[in-house]
Amino acid sequence: MGTLRAVVIGGGIGGLTAAAALHHRGWAVTVLERDAALEPVGAGIALAPNAQRALDTFGAGDAVRALAGWQSDGGLRLPSGRWLSRTNSEAAARRYGGPVAIAHRAALVALLASRLPDGAVRTGTPAALADPGDADRPARVTTPDGTLEADLVVGADGIHSATRAALFPGHPAPHYAGITVWRLVVPRPPQPFAAHETWGRGLLWGTVPLSDGRVYAYAQANAPAGGMAPDGELSELRRLFGGWHHPVPDILAAADPAAVLRNDVHHAATALPAYHRGRTALLGDAAHPMTPHLGQGGCQAIEDGAVLALLLAGAGGGSAGVLGALTAYTAQRLPRTMDVVRRSARVGRLVSLSSAPACALRTAALRAVDLLGPGVALRALDGVADWQPSAHPYAAQT
Repeated sequence: MGTLRAVVIGGGIGGLTAAAALHHRGWAVTVLERDAALEPVGAGIALAPNAQRALDTFGAGDAVRALAGWQSDGGLRLPSGRWLSRTNSEAAARRYGGPVAIAHRAALVALLASRLPDGAVRTGTPAALADPGDADRPARVTTPDGTLEADLVVGADGIHSATRAALFPGHPAPHYAGITVWRLVVPRPPQPFAAHETWGRGLLWGTVPLSDGRVYAYAQANAPAGGMAPDGELSELRRLFGGWHHPVPDILAAADPAAVLRNDVHHAATALPAYHRGRTALLGDAAHPMTPHLGQGGCQAIEDGAVLALLLAGAGGGSAGVLGALTAYTAQRLPRTMDVVRRSARVGRLVSLSSAPACALRTAALRAVDLLGPGVALRALDGVADWQPSAHPYAAQT
């Protein structure tokens, strides 16, 4: 039997993970990216231990750990600077098998792309699913340069996925979560600070160090969909957060207005019927968009790609093997990812509280939890960050 061929639509983190994992398992892979270059949306990404173990399945985990900045002790604060709770990286590592690693998205994308053969990634190439394929025929993808046939197509084309719409026409589109987020990277301020997330009234700010001496910052506000600041997003951030505790004002003072990213947040309103149809699979935001409040959007996309490759590697060749692996992929991934979608949304509702009485109750509850020790606060990620691949848990050694 000849080499099996996969076409991945979308060159983001999930698509590149799937491509690199499939290539590691002997597949011939082509990645089709609409944009002219692999330029990821967003600045930083938190890679929890579950994502690191997924990357280990095709030998990329240690390389990612090497490029990442490890998150030290930090915690949750109020805009005044008062600490509500403290996090302990050693406690997290004991509970979940390792600390969270913070990486720049561009560095992660470049690393994943480097694990593919020359020519495997085609940028500036919009693609559309023409036929999802089935037992008796390959899947087909159209591009401006012609039609590609494949044993497998992976739809990794994001929140507004055309592949998802082609597979499941009429399914409800992702739902606007009522919040918009900003992301930026700046040089590290000279005055020391601890990594933190700060919750205000309908507002959130987070600051974490990167390994290259810079700082990744993110912010959130309750806002109508589609809003843009008339005088620029940095001006909007300064209005909302300029009076908050150190290092927020210093970060805003150092920011490049052109480098501030703003995106509305959408999440899955209802679960898809499946994460595959025929020979075509969906992953990441194309399958299960979620709010960022557990830091698991990218992590779950990485899990998707790794699990898909593991299942296909264990299913053997031929159409029956591919179709059986995709059925198993839906069975494994749909319940898990939708649970993470729901859990993240619950945290998001807590963060988005804006009335003074509700925020006062939230503050009291968080302080009470902190008094019980770091293990209690960490429970929010139980069943998420402690995930292990169901097969080949140490596949990086194979």
